[in-house]
Amino acid sequence: MSGKEVLPLVEGGKGVAVSNGTTAGAWAKAGGIGTFSCVNPDSYAEDGTYIPQVYHGKTRSERFEELKTYAIQGGIEQAKIARDVSGGAGRIHMNVLWEAGGTVPILHGVLEQVGELVHGITCGAGMPYKVAEIAAQYGIHYYPIVSSGRAFNALWRRSYKDYAELLGGVVYEDPWLAGGHNGLSNAENPNEPQDPYQRCVDLRKVMNGYGLNRVPIVMAGGVWFLRDWENWLDNDELGPVAFQFGTRPLLTQESPIMQAWKDRLLTLKDGDVYLNQFSPTGFYSSAVRNPFLQDLVERSERQIEYRAKAGEAPFTAELPLGPRQRIHYVKPEDLPRAQAWIAAGQSEAMKTPDETMVFVTPEKSQEILKSQAECMCCLSQCRFSNWADNAEGTTGKRADPRSFCIQKALQLAAHGGDLDKSLMFAGHNAYKFAQDPFYANGFIPTVKQLVDRIVTGD
Repeated sequence: MSGKEVLPLVEGGKGVAVSNGTTAGAWAKAGGIGTFSCVNPDSYAEDGTYIPQVYHGKTRSERFEELKTYAIQGGIEQAKIARDVSGGAGRIHMNVLWEAGGTVPILHGVLEQVGELVHGITCGAGMPYKVAEIAAQYGIHYYPIVSSGRAFNALWRRSYKDYAELLGGVVYEDPWLAGGHNGLSNAENPNEPQDPYQRCVDLRKVMNGYGLNRVPIVMAGGVWFLRDWENWLDNDELGPVAFQFGTRPLLTQESPIMQAWKDRLLTLKDGDVYLNQFSPTGFYSSAVRNPFLQDLVERSERQIEYRAKAGEAPFTAELPLGPRQRIHYVKPEDLPRAQAWIAAGQSEAMKTPDETMVFVTPEKSQEILKSQAECMCCLSQCRFSNWADNAEGTTGKRADPRSFCIQKALQLAAHGGDLDKSLMFAGHNAYKFAQDPFYANGFIPTVKQLVDRIVTGD
């Protein structure tokens, strides 16, 4: 893969400083493919200390430029660290999110500087049509992340057919099992998981139809013990396969996440990872249940439809809101619910893009508004702040208080913040840390020990 014989084991890229040059280099040194993330990667001062990503721009456009500068600088540094740690073994990939803010200029900014230090680009979270063209400019392989054969077919027909020789692999990311953002379509039920085997067989049929019989499928999401996937090996229906591990590398000595997060992983139970649709990307995502996520759940539950003007049935009940007690029209059955929330202190009605309002405390309202105003433009389109990477600088929709600032939430988790106020992405198999005897008595392996263990089937 990516021009070299490697173990078919890939480190999953986890953004905002979680998969970095140290973890990627160690994974590559162990013989596989290490992946560092170029989504808000860390940079360091001359003495090696972390440089916090502080934004000084007064406008969103100014902060957007700062974000891209931070990402390019951090990506270059992480690539160099990965090279140094790997010692030239394995392969090094860089992970980006297509729907992150500034992905195209960030890719160019990093790849122009790192030369042959990066051997492949992994890219998901959206439909990354242009990633093949960008990879070709630098002569490196590309690995799109998809959740269906249909998605790959669209990518191939629109763009990838012109850059077939550099397609290093296709990552199938199971949308019901993977951590972080998932590619569930509107036609798929988040509560009804589908068999990844059949979905990968369907993907392989699409690939083979384009002569891609020898291009590997990388299975991502839900992979823990390789022995559970034995029927995938030397399987004519699937062709060549590799396996991506995103959650297990969180719990290694090289992993940069704080000790409290590692300790939390060792105590998780089945069901503690929650598939939800609160992300400002609009995608589903999977994260560890905590008070941060619970607040989002309860906020959305305190939600009713409304109309600003009278006359539309069934919105006939009058609800006065705000200092001026302006009348809003709600359904009669929703009026006592809203009155109860207001009486309980959830007195601020924040309007959403969908002609609904959610009820929060005055303090939470101010927190949300402040966070929206401080938007760092980390997404190409953000439903929380209504930022968009376009000429207007907006999605054209009302900012959505049912979501959150994802960069703040992930930065808190990555850099020593309160885990009860943070977003901790993880795959749905994370509960296996507590069950797997490999981690008995709180044992935390090195990356090399983990890779050696995985190779045995466990």
